[in-house]
Parts: sequence; structure tokens; C-alpha cells
Amino acid sequence: MSRNEYMPFLSKIVKVRKHTEIEYTFTMIYEGEVKPGQFFEVSIPKYGEAPISVSGIGDGTVDLTIRRVGKVTNEIFERYEGDSIFMRGPYGNGFDYEDYRGGELVVVAGGTGVSPVRGVIRYFADHPEERGDMTLIAGFKSPEDVLFKDDFADWAGKMNLVLTVDAAGEGYTGNVGLVTKYIPELKLQDVGTAKAIVVGPPAMMRFSVKALLERGIPEENIWVSYERKMCCGIGKCGHCRIGDKYVCADGPVFPYTVGKELVD
Repeated sequence: MSRNEYMPFLSKIVKVRKHTEIEYTFTMIYEGEVKPGQFFEVSIPKYGEAPISVSGIGDGTVDLTIRRVGKVTNEIFERYEGDSIFMRGPYGNGFDYEDYRGGELVVVAGGTGVSPVRGVIRYFADHPEERGDMTLIAGFKSPEDVLFKDDFADWAGKMNLVLTVDAAGEGYTGNVGLVTKYIPELKLQDVGTAKAIVVGPPAMMRFSVKALLERGIPEENIWVSYERKMCCGIGKCGHCRIGDKYVCADGPVFPYTVGKELVD
């Protein structure tokens, strides 16, 4: 019997991983097709529901990286390994690996924007034979806000990694500056065929896309993932509508040529 994609189902928490005081990754039981960049509506009765991007895909599990920012997420943070919460989905179109195979790949991600694209990064980090040179530029507010530290340590040896923070205290030896600072420095063998993915806060995405275009990457080779507050997840309530597009149903991943008005 197939699952009704609009009905919540109960999913068990198999692992909880703390990143910061307000950001944890919950590994949930899930059997079914799912792509990086898709999202689930996560709910707790009497508290409501919240859209959460898929930040990892395992064998019979999905990772959901959650920031504690409101009533629903506050309550989710009271759940531990072995507890269960309700989910429905996955929704949205996600990233297709096929779009990025065979050439150079640039990923620019800011803050929690690393979460929806993490699956793509992990895949091409582990399958270098399927792509050309790969560069990841990831930015966070401060060293204390960096997510997925173990992943970044692993990725450093598998691609050109630029991990940067907006500001840091005295003695910090890493990169300091916005992600856009590093885009003009990109070393690309064939800028005309390079592909790029941009995910993060709206202002960061807007200026990152502008910098990538100025660097010479064609706009048809750029993808964006737009994180907008979604409600129903199925394009019915209109909460995430921008112009004639519904982010939950038409996105949240868009070719830049299609989703320009979401970023500009």
C-alpha cells in the first residue's frame, strides 16, 4: 500500500548531533525516494509544523538539520534518540546529480544554506571521477556558528575548500570575509562550461550570483535553492508564492534562468 504523501507519518529519531547551541541534526527513519534539496514538513501535535530541508541521505534514513527558532522547533529540541516525531513529504524538486556531472563545479553556501546542498557536496566529494575540479566556498557568521565541522575536515582533502567566517576573535587563523570575497579568485579551467550552485540568505545569494556572472559563468549554468517560509508544502496555501511561482512546489531548487526574480 502506497503512502499518502500529504498525510504525516511517525518517524523515529535514531541519532541527534549537536552543532551549535541552536542547531542540531536529527537522523530520522525514512524509507523512500528522496533528493538533496527537498524538504519535509515536520510536526508535533498541538505545536504545529515546520519545513526542514534534507541535509543528508542514508540507508533508510534522512538527516534534518534544525535551527531552534520558534514554537515547533523548540519542541522538537525536547526530543531525543529513540523518540518519534511526525513528518510528511518529501516535497519540492531537489538537486539532480546529472546536472553537475562531467565538468567543473562551484558551490557557494552561507550558514544553514549548507544543509540543503550538503548531499550534493558529499556525493561529488566521494565520486571525483564524475566531475572536474570542485570548489566549495562556505561562509558562517563566526567560528562558533560553523556546521558540519567533521564534513569540512573530510572535504578539505577532496576539493578546493574555502571555509570563511564574517568575523572572528583575535588569534583566529582561518579565512575571514564574506563568501563573495573569494568568488573573483576562482581558478576555473573552462568558465564557459563550469556549473555553480548558490544557497543561503537572500542578500548573500543575490551578490554571490552577481559575482559568479561577473566571473564569467553563464547564467544558464547556475542553480539556486531558495529558502522561504513554506506552509502547506504542496502549492495550495500561497504562503510561499512569489510572482507566478510557488517555492514549495516549483522549487525550492531553481535554475537561475527560471528563478531570477526570487534572488534579484
